[in-house]
Amino acid sequence: MPSEENPYLFNGDFVDRGSFCAEVMCCMLSWKICLPQHFHMNRGNHEAKTLTSMYGFSGEITHKYDKRVYDLFCQMFQHIPLCHILNKQVMVNHGGLFSRDDISLEDIKKINRVREPPDNGPMCELMWSDPDDKDGRHPSKRGCGIAFGPDVAAKFLEKNGLKLLVRAHEVKQEGFEYQAGGKVVTVFSAPNYCDQMGNKGAYCRFQGATMEPKITSFEKSPHPNLRPMQYASFGSMFS
Repeated sequence: MPSEENPYLFNGDFVDRGSFCAEVMCCMLSWKICLPQHFHMNRGNHEAKTLTSMYGFSGEITHKYDKRVYDLFCQMFQHIPLCHILNKQVMVNHGGLFSRDDISLEDIKKINRVREPPDNGPMCELMWSDPDDKDGRHPSKRGCGIAFGPDVAAKFLEKNGLKLLVRAHEVKQEGFEYQAGGKVVTVFSAPNYCDQMGNKGAYCRFQGATMEPKITSFEKSPHPNLRPMQYASFGSMFS
C-alpha cells in the first residue's frame, strides 16, 4: 500500500479503461488526500474531455452521479502534472518525447497544463507520443504526437542529464517493454486490458541509491460482473 516509506507514482489513463473508473478515481484521490507528498499522478491522454466523452468515463459518471460531478472531474484533470523527475535521473510521463530537439526540462515546467490538451506541441507530445525502434522521428499511428527513435531518446536524456524515460500509453504482453537501446521503457499496469487482451500488467520500482529499475509483472484479478467499456459511446477502445 502507498505510505511515506512506499511512495507511488501512477502514470496516466486512470479513466476510460473499463467500467469501474469512478471507483478507481475515488480510491486514488483518497490516497492523494491522505499522502499528498507521497502519492503522485501524471496526466494521461484520456484525462481530457474529448476522449472521456467517447470512451466511457463521461457516461459512467453521469450514470453513477451526474454531469456536475463529471465537470468537476474534468476541472481536476487539468491540474494533474504532465511528468515527474525521480531523483534527478528518471523522467516519467504518459506518452513520450518531442518533435523538436531543443525541448528542456525547464521548457516542460513552463507548459500551462490547466487546459484541455492541444492537438500538437510539447503538451500534446508528452501525453500522446510513442517510442519506435527505428531512429529518427516518424508520423504517429495515432494521428497525434510522434513516433520517436532511440537516437531521439538518447539525445534528449543526455541533454537533460537523465538516464531513463519511463512511459505508459501502450499495451505490452508482459506488461512492459524496452525500446531498442534501453533508454526508454514502457510500463503498462492494466492486466487483461479491457477484459480482452490477455496481457500481464507491470509496475516498476526504483531504489533511491542506484535508481536501477526493477520491473514486476502480474496477472489479472477477478472483478464484479460488468461488461468492459459498459459506458463507452462506441465500440473502439484501444486509443
